[in-house]
Amino acid sequence: MEWLFLPRWPAVAVGTLIGLLECVTFLLLDKPIGCSTAFARTSGMIEKTLRGSATMEKAYYRLFPPVIDWEWMFVLGIPLGAFLSAVSSGTFRIEWVPSLWVGIFGPGIALRLTTALAGGFLAGLGARWAGGCTSGHGISGSLQLAVSSWLASAAFFAGGILSAILLFSLARG
Repeated sequence: MEWLFLPRWPAVAVGTLIGLLECVTFLLLDKPIGCSTAFARTSGMIEKTLRGSATMEKAYYRLFPPVIDWEWMFVLGIPLGAFLSAVSSGTFRIEWVPSLWVGIFGPGIALRLTTALAGGFLAGLGARWAGGCTSGHGISGSLQLAVSSWLASAAFFAGGILSAILLFSLARG
């Protein structure tokens, strides 16, 4: 069990644990693991707070009610788990601009935050457009051998590779 305290867990152990988590989720909840719907629900909760109950009349929110559910709690657990993992491995530190970023783009925080927010927005938009995120398609859908999930996963990887090439090409001028 020493591997639990390592900075990086063995890939086989992580893959096995994710597979077991997926099996438990299907057995107990009859639902696949996914994250993007939780963000849509959160936006609905914000809209409901600002605009009132008229939000619930929208077709989208009838399909995905703005409530705190198991998926929302799962998403909440992601940063909590990352924090506990970093603390238990002794690698926890607060770092606004990672050293790799500093080496390529410089120490400025404004560009880092702008890029992170733009990337997050586009990833969220793409996840809703694709009908699922990397967890929903890449793990759950692929596990069920859904062709759409295999295609979406290939698109995720291609988009990530192209984004990295573009960012690092721009950085080198």
